[in-house]
Amino acid sequence: MSSILGISAFYHDSAACILIDGKIVAAAQEERFTRKKHDPGYPHHAIEFVLKYASLKLSEVDQIVFFEKPFLKFERLLETYVAFAPKGFLSFSKAMSLWIKEKLFQKSLLFNKLKKHDSNYKSDKNLFFSEHHLSHAASAFFPSPFDEAVVLTADGVGEWATTTVAVGKGNSLEIKKEIHFPHSLGLLYSAFTYYTGFKVNSGEYKLMGLAPYGNPIYEDKVKKLFDLKEDGTFRLDQKYFNYSTGFTMTNKKFDDLFGKKSRDPKNEKITQFHMDIAASIQKVTEEIMINLAKSIQKEYGLKNLCLAGGVALNCVANGKILKEKIFDNIWVQPAAGDAGGSLGAALALWHVDQGNKREVNLKDDMKGSYLGTEFNQDEIEKELQTAGANFKTFNYKELIDKTAEYLSNEKAIGWFQGRMEFGPRALGSRSILGDPRSDKMQKNLNLKVKYRESFRPFAPSVLRENLSEWFEMNVDSPYMLFVANIISNKKIEMTNEQKNLFGIEKLNVKRSEIPAVTHVDYSARVQTVTKDTNIRYYDLISKFKEKTGCPLVVNTSFNVRGEPIVNTPTDAFNCFMGTELDYLVIGDCILDKSKQDPHLKKDYTKKFELD
Repeated sequence: MSSILGISAFYHDSAACILIDGKIVAAAQEERFTRKKHDPGYPHHAIEFVLKYASLKLSEVDQIVFFEKPFLKFERLLETYVAFAPKGFLSFSKAMSLWIKEKLFQKSLLFNKLKKHDSNYKSDKNLFFSEHHLSHAASAFFPSPFDEAVVLTADGVGEWATTTVAVGKGNSLEIKKEIHFPHSLGLLYSAFTYYTGFKVNSGEYKLMGLAPYGNPIYEDKVKKLFDLKEDGTFRLDQKYFNYSTGFTMTNKKFDDLFGKKSRDPKNEKITQFHMDIAASIQKVTEEIMINLAKSIQKEYGLKNLCLAGGVALNCVANGKILKEKIFDNIWVQPAAGDAGGSLGAALALWHVDQGNKREVNLKDDMKGSYLGTEFNQDEIEKELQTAGANFKTFNYKELIDKTAEYLSNEKAIGWFQGRMEFGPRALGSRSILGDPRSDKMQKNLNLKVKYRESFRPFAPSVLRENLSEWFEMNVDSPYMLFVANIISNKKIEMTNEQKNLFGIEKLNVKRSEIPAVTHVDYSARVQTVTKDTNIRYYDLISKFKEKTGCPLVVNTSFNVRGEPIVNTPTDAFNCFMGTELDYLVIGDCILDKSKQDPHLKKDYTKKFELD
């Protein structure tokens, strides 16, 4: 038996995973344990979890691999400063002190942290370092259902690379092309995240969610920020940006180009201007990704595409690539961001460095991304009793029937079942569920349960066999990483008067038979559900369909704004008591909010730092 521990850490979304004989056994993000969203620290708890799940002590692990090479990152920091000097001295000196203190000596730092798991871990001879974008590319190709594919990765920046093209065949993976810092699609998108008043490295999905409320009237101005070639490659004009040398993403020239300063989230509300800006950068991002996809398909002639890196979480762009039919098949790594780097580093070590054979799974090798913690019924009941919860247990059939009945009566349900998901999406294990037919559900869930902006969209979880009856799509989407349009016979067309409403006022217009998951542009971020990946979730949606004729439910992550997705039964109960959820269905237990001790109610509106 051969084991590899993969680690990503020290930037954002730190995580750990473990492989046994090349198979993915367990993976989790550190944020789920520390309750600190996007926790960048050393993933002590995540490592402890994956080791325990694999029944291994650290000293028994054969190899440990880190997801990037710190010396190459240090080289970029130095060369960037030299290129822009003397501009940026303050940010350079601040970064340099941190590097000299800890990051430059990351091998010894990691070794000292690792020793705390197991006093018998004596040597760092089994500690390896992958490259950032190779880790991303490996996380996308090796678990994919393809024997060969072209792999496109795009994010902010790794060591030097920001965008890479690789070709995977069997157990080999070779990076063919790279775009280097400071030219970065991820940083371009993050610049607009910053400009519209959202937090960089966590608010990008808000920008994507805001885009359909606007019109891309600033598209031409966005294109003045960079030189875009026909093949999708690009160079950003650094006179508009500050990320190479300062503490902000954009500068005064950027503000002047668009005619306003960046939004102050504390004092300025979102206006139509910000919606139009979001629509403009989203449209340009889609164009770049489509051009890249077309050029690499033409160059390499392969029929399969794999995607990873933070930009691969832009499910709208993914949906557009899918719709263009550039490739026959597309597979996106569900933990496409830096958390998935832990997995990719381990897979690259196993296949690329060690030359181990790869067996292709026609579904994929991610096990539905259900790779995290799980709790048996005794553990669940023990934690609920300790928390002071009032609960009832039911047999399986009753549990499914009652939950489907609550959903059909427009109740908001906390749903905690099986293994926790790896990656940013809740996929029916740590989810909040609702009735998609309700025209009040989106607004109520956002404002009363999630405590977040009312414009934020929700996703439908739909039975795979009923997918094309509701959406213009007929491919598997188990990880909620493709956006598709609602099918025309389910739409309710808006009147001219409704179309002219101010952006967010359109939210209250019923646009389809499933308004809670229909965005203002008639699209939805779709998750397909099958029996073989999540039987309990499948049975629940099937029962809901039996009662209502509707084969889908609203699915959003089980957390409030600023909180990581719940990990333990105690986390779930706390979130249940801190929100206006009506029921919590956890293991074989159902908790009714009206029967809980009112003294256990928590104030969640200010508990977590807003993202």
